[in-house]
Amino acid sequence: MIKVSVIVPVYNVEAYLEACLEALVKQSLKEMEIIVVNDGTQDDSQKIIDRYAKQYPDLIKAYQKENGGLSSARNYGIERAQGAYLAFADSDDTVSETMYASMYQKAAEGNFDLVVCDFYEIRSGKAIACSCHVEQDLYGKKAIQAHMISVYPSAWNKLYKHSLFENLRFKEGIWFEDVELSYRLLPYVNSIGVVHQPFYRYLIRTNSISNSVDPRIYHCIDNWNGILAFYKEKHLYESYREELEYCYVRYLFATFIKAAAKYDRSEYRKAVVRAIDEVNRHFPDYRSNRYLQEHSAKNWYLKRFNRAVAWLAYVFLAKEAR
Repeated sequence: MIKVSVIVPVYNVEAYLEACLEALVKQSLKEMEIIVVNDGTQDDSQKIIDRYAKQYPDLIKAYQKENGGLSSARNYGIERAQGAYLAFADSDDTVSETMYASMYQKAAEGNFDLVVCDFYEIRSGKAIACSCHVEQDLYGKKAIQAHMISVYPSAWNKLYKHSLFENLRFKEGIWFEDVELSYRLLPYVNSIGVVHQPFYRYLIRTNSISNSVDPRIYHCIDNWNGILAFYKEKHLYESYREELEYCYVRYLFATFIKAAAKYDRSEYRKAVVRAIDEVNRHFPDYRSNRYLQEHSAKNWYLKRFNRAVAWLAYVFLAKEAR
């Protein structure tokens, strides 16, 4: 029986791939498979994959496909996975030796639909410990619904029960795909287990600030409009309205604005106007949201966000980037 399938999309990561695969083949969990999907890489990553697949033929299942992006590669792996649980690892990251054994043990003991762990962010060679934002095990729809406002949506620090993906896939051709999937998945999760160990090491590769706009940052808005449509289609919207409203405001006024702040002032202003217009269109009375009534610096910012506050955020984020 294969307990865990780890899906690893690969695209132009030859400088990092060996460390990733080395960490995966050394896992203490033996009943697992590593599904490596070459997503049309243009460097020598395939040579590294071939070497590991030859050395670990019972562990590594290697595939090649035309380039389709991260979501496409993950979906390709999902369709071929045989494990009771699924995990996703980015090919420039590493994991601790006991990650999947510990998380599977937690999953099996509680029959959890989803298991999450803490992680490290690796910035400029420094490891920064980060929380998964789940304080304790969660049982039942109400507990998980309340957790929606603080969920850390990454796919890579989680173990998913395979059955969750029976009718669910990552949306292809977009940025922020983990966010988009997480909020479509959560209504179908009945239990979440947590292991407070930073098993995953997430590498943040710094890129130079660009003055040209990549229109994919607007996927943050498009994705959230799609999430709202999904909840309405599934007749879940009214039940989750408060959580959706809070998350919509937070992602547009925080995540999206931070992404837009690396561009020039003119494009940043356009992004700010779009974010404000979209929030007012969907949630004109968002300032009365019950989650925004809790006292915190974040909520102060979200409730008072306007063009003036956006400009202060731009100055701060530009200075931070330097």
